Amino acid sequence: MYICNVKQVFVKITSIILALFVLFSTFSFTVEKHYCGDFLMDVSFTGDADDCTTVMKASKSKCCKDEVYQIEGQDELQQFTSHNFDFEKTQFLVAFYISYQDLFVVDESDKVIHIDFPPPDIPKNFQVLHQSFLI
Repeated sequence: MYICNVKQVFVKITSIILALFVLFSTFSFTVEKHYCGDFLMDVSFTGDADDCTTVMKASKSKCCKDEVYQIEGQDELQQFTSHNFDFEKTQFLVAFYISYQDLFVVDESDKVIHIDFPPPDIPKNFQVLHQSFLI
């Protein structure tokens, strides 16, 4: 019973992690930084970074610069086709499945079988027969 619960929890955690991986691989986002001289004035992850104040713009308009980092996510996810699947991949997956399945086999060797059997019937009393008694 305990092994089944661990397996179910492991499957759920793995599926959540894989779903999050697919979700984050399709995200696109932009990081925008605004510098005035050598000083970082603003960083924006959602929109445009704020420019310098009007006083700074008038005096040092040549020193201001913007840096934009854009990270593109996937637009389309690749669909699985059976034409790309060959024998080596099938052989690997079968071997992996069998070895993975063996991790969750319940070991029942702790059971004692001889408890339910009666002791053997001894027809002769060996202490009397050999005349050996403990004193």
